[in-house]
Order: sequence, then C-alpha cells, then structure tokens
Amino acid sequence: MNNLSLYQLSSNYLQALDFLTDPEIDLPIESINDTLEGLTGELEDKAVNVTKFLRNMEAVADAIKEAEESMAKRRKALENRVKWMKDYLKNNMEYSGISKIECPFFKLSIQKNPAAVNIFDEAAIPEQFKEQVISWKINKTAIKDAIKAGEAVKGAELTNGTRLVIK
Repeated sequence: MNNLSLYQLSSNYLQALDFLTDPEIDLPIESINDTLEGLTGELEDKAVNVTKFLRNMEAVADAIKEAEESMAKRRKALENRVKWMKDYLKNNMEYSGISKIECPFFKLSIQKNPAAVNIFDEAAIPEQFKEQVISWKINKTAIKDAIKAGEAVKGAELTNGTRLVIK
C-alpha cells in the first residue's frame, strides 16, 4: 500500500472517476470497474486506519479527562483541608488570646480584614446604590420552530451540516 494521504486518495479517486466515465474514452467496463474497486479499496483501507488512530486519540483524551477530574477532586479536597486547618489554627489562637507566633520558618499573626459591605435586606437599599442589569438570552429552539413553521426570522437561518458517525 502506498503512503498517500486520505485527501490525496480521495482526489485520485475523483480524477479516475472523471477520466473513466468520460464518454469520449472507449474503455471496457471491466477495466473501469477494476480501477475504481482498487482505488476504493485503498481509500477504505486508509479511512479504516485513520479511524483506528482517531479512536486511539479519543481513548487518550478520555483518560486525560478522567485524570483531570480525579486531580480536580483531589485538589479541592486539599484546598478544603487547608482552609479547615487555617480556620482551626486561627480560632484556637483567638480563643487563647495569642495574636502572634514566630519561628525560624514562618510567622503567624491574626490581622483585621478591611471593612466589607454585608447586604442583609436588598429591598431596603436606596435606589441611588442600585444599578439595573439587563441580559438577553436567545432562544434558539423557538427560532428553529418558527423557521420550520415557515416564519422568517431576521438575523437567523437554519443550516444543515454533516458529521462523521463511527459505530
């Protein structure tokens, strides 16, 4: 088998199909069929090999995704543990009345945070401190239904693409 790309094989197949089906060229039907079968076989073999490679890449991507999810869970567990330990340390220092601890490796201290606003009743906040936020979400399902029903929707159209199905 040659080392042509799938694109090159497809192009060769179409060129051969054009040549072999040219009504001005007199070739026996068997010759045409044999040539097209040979090209089809090469194209199909290459497509099978590309699909095998694609499946392998999908499996690797899935494995990476699983590892990412596992690592994210582990990271989150560690972050939660760190937060719990910091709170534990802070609470015990405050309870004991200790505001500083120093050692050769680090220094611990309890500090006041900057002032933060706590909203406990949004309705009671004066209008001067509120700003209106408007957000739009396009309902593609409704647009699709309207276009299918024959209604013209300005700024939208239905398109049909293709996809590769591997079973």
